Amino acid sequence: MPLEVKLIAHTTDPARVVAASARLCYSASSAGALYDGLDGTDIRRFLKKLRDVGHLSPFEHASFTYAVEGVSRVATHQLVRHRLASYSQQSQRYVTMGELRCVAPPEVESSAEASRIFRETAEIAYAAYERMVELGVPREDARFILPHGWETSIVVTMNARELLHFFGLRLCRRAQWEIRAAARRMLALAHEASPELFEYAGPPCLSGPCREFKPCGRPYGSLEEVLEEDR
Repeated sequence: MPLEVKLIAHTTDPARVVAASARLCYSASSAGALYDGLDGTDIRRFLKKLRDVGHLSPFEHASFTYAVEGVSRVATHQLVRHRLASYSQQSQRYVTMGELRCVAPPEVESSAEASRIFRETAEIAYAAYERMVELGVPREDARFILPHGWETSIVVTMNARELLHFFGLRLCRRAQWEIRAAARRMLALAHEASPELFEYAGPPCLSGPCREFKPCGRPYGSLEEVLEEDR
């Protein structure tokens, strides 16, 4: 199946939660009173101030949970390196891989010969997996033969601070294409749910110099350009 990302849950009114939490640090009022007393203009202005001064811990009070489908284990191996998050992934130990499901990179699919090699090799590996399971080999052992690009599903929960960090790294043009595609869809959904929190999200080149050791030389001009890019 093609890559699919859904925002299945998030903190109610996340921008207000972050702003109220931060205001509590500088106020004698209760958090509840601060939460009720904020309006949209105050929230947006205060969040910008927090970002500008680097006071980002209040962003940790808002969380976002995604269901990511049709992604390869190549991408999820990168994803789970973001340690300040929670993950639940489909298990190849307990779930029988009942059909051939392997994500083919666009660069492979662009070549008829490369696509043929990829498909035939994946079919051989999957046939070996099926045969080993038939012979009584435990699924947790038979899975060792499956391709690294095998399709999987994963649920991801991150707080807003970690999402901003994640978007900064994985939406860079130099990031691997698949996790960049997932990050782009995750940002689009987060921005729709809370534009105040994520209006300045994205790679560092949107707001300053590139931090890559070898810059791509094509800095983004706007968040809209990041979100509209196919690859």
